[in-house]
Amino acid sequence: MEKTQQTEKAKNLLGKLKDDMDDKEEQLLILSTFVRLGVVVWAGFIISLNYIEIPGLGKQTPKDITFPASIFTGALATFGLQQGNNGNSKEKKKND
Repeated sequence: MEKTQQTEKAKNLLGKLKDDMDDKEEQLLILSTFVRLGVVVWAGFIISLNYIEIPGLGKQTPKDITFPASIFTGALATFGLQQGNNGNSKEKKKND
């Protein structure tokens, strides 16, 4: 009886998820979601570092964040999130 309790304690979150998902495609889908989420978090962190002033380092010059920003936008697009465009107010007046 003690062994069963130890094996239940030994199963962590990943072990429980693996037991629940027998299909390999479903496992790959979950893994790809975690990888994409990791990329979004990483790119967001890099972009945020450009705007955060770290004490003790003095005034920092802004860096070029084009690459992390494009990866951030692309990774968000894989989740179905897109930038909204309200349009230019001059174009709205011109069309009216």
